[in-house]
Amino acid sequence: MLKFLMAVLSLLGLASIYLITWPVPVQPTAWQAPEDQGLTGAFAANDKLSSVEIITLGNEEGPEDLAISDSGEVYFSLLDGKIMRLNESNQPELFAETGGRPLGIEFSPDGNLIVADAYKGLLSISADGKEVTLLTKQVKGSPIRYADDVDITDTGVIYFTDASTKFPADIYETYGASLLDIMEHGGHGRVLKYSPETKETTVVLSGLQFANGLAVSHEQDAILINETGSYQVLKHWIEGKKKGTTEVLISNLPGFPDNINQGRDGNYWLGLVSPRSKALDMLSGFPFLRSVVQRLPASLRPKAESFGHVVLINGSGEVITSLQDPRSQYGFTTGAVESGEWLYVSSLHEKVLARLSLSGM
Repeated sequence: MLKFLMAVLSLLGLASIYLITWPVPVQPTAWQAPEDQGLTGAFAANDKLSSVEIITLGNEEGPEDLAISDSGEVYFSLLDGKIMRLNESNQPELFAETGGRPLGIEFSPDGNLIVADAYKGLLSISADGKEVTLLTKQVKGSPIRYADDVDITDTGVIYFTDASTKFPADIYETYGASLLDIMEHGGHGRVLKYSPETKETTVVLSGLQFANGLAVSHEQDAILINETGSYQVLKHWIEGKKKGTTEVLISNLPGFPDNINQGRDGNYWLGLVSPRSKALDMLSGFPFLRSVVQRLPASLRPKAESFGHVVLINGSGEVITSLQDPRSQYGFTTGAVESGEWLYVSSLHEKVLARLSLSGM
């Protein structure tokens, strides 16, 4: 019995040493997560997203972002590097392949599809899908390690996010890198600007907590940025008297904001990819404990949970509509775009695409 107890104590001692000293890639910083109000108020629980129509994608996975062509065709990026579109019969067909992980996609005024590829950088794909061109992979000698989302002004200026400069997507994969960056909360995200005229890439904003979705404002005077690790959407002015300043548009969201896209009537569609993690919020002020948690098996660490949730906000950050799918028939929702009478919804992990009739909302 004594030998058994000694063995147990030895194992516990080794486990303690491991949990305290084993190297991990994160160096968490202390912060105070806002109190999660949950699905209350403007975010009151509902099942309005549960009635989506499903579009099968065969063996494809992860229709992470959507873009609408001038003719109304729906394009979407996929986990394996493909970009596909829906044909006239509403069936998916291959448009192009980047060889990386295309995330954000958006059409430029000249008809090319601009792609924020997490592995490759900022790309441009010709209108026929045959030519893929690298626009930029670095900014002033600093590599772009996690190109995430992109939007373009009416004059063709490209704004895009580099979600994490510390955790490269091509090393940790996109999902793994996002978990590490959010766990650390070290402010490694930034917004970049690319000028097609000068071919120059510049830093617009830095120090962000996993810089994710981005949308140019309807007025073309600001960009909206999803700061996933802080549960908020920022508004950074690019024109006018407030040029160069940043403000919080909406904060304390009940989930992790992913993509954001322009909607009708001056509004914006925001995707919440997962509900907030109670454990992660509780540990926000305890960086040492977050390091310990990082040493636990992956199955025991905080991670995204499947839940469907897209939100429509106006230009002042007020919630107009909150659409939810608590049964997760279509979960890990990253965003939504409007085309005709349909709202198309994207997802991080689903193997299908979803759409909802706008008339039935």
